[in-house]
Amino acid sequence: MKYYLVALFDNNSYKDIEIVQRNMCKKYKLYKNLPVLHITLEVIGDPNIDKLDQILSKIFNPYKKFKVEIRDIICFDEPYKSVNLKIESKGYISRLERKVNETLKLHGFNVRDSISNWDLHISLANPNFALREWSKNEYASACSRAKKHGFYKLATIDRIELWKPINNKKEMTIKTYNLKEY
Repeated sequence: MKYYLVALFDNNSYKDIEIVQRNMCKKYKLYKNLPVLHITLEVIGDPNIDKLDQILSKIFNPYKKFKVEIRDIICFDEPYKSVNLKIESKGYISRLERKVNETLKLHGFNVRDSISNWDLHISLANPNFALREWSKNEYASACSRAKKHGFYKLATIDRIELWKPINNKKEMTIKTYNLKEY
């Protein structure tokens, strides 16, 4: 099973981003319950959870809450049909992503070979866990509308979590790593 290491937002940042997600998903009737907004830092295949937890705890221990720059919309065409907010890959977020990937590789975990071909993003809407598949026209329209409106925000990351790939908020979180206060 694959596990996901994700960066999560503080309440104020989350509310601002959720407005965009809620409006899009309501218009296209995609979800009964909105998926949790997050930034995927790493995908880990079949890990030893105890060993992984020890390594991740050491990695995240010195980190404080930090800001990410959300700039514009990025769309991933078929088969993904995903509308996303683009994260600027600079500063804390890019260092953290690189450190996690390199450290887990050194310890023999099954992670991405290269992070250079990965666009950091926040998925607003896609067919995963949706009530229905949106059509090509709906996807194209949503992508076009989102790009027209654009988006910019400095958002605060306050914790990192390890998730199972299920759409049940209570059961998907394996471990939470809270970041220190400023």
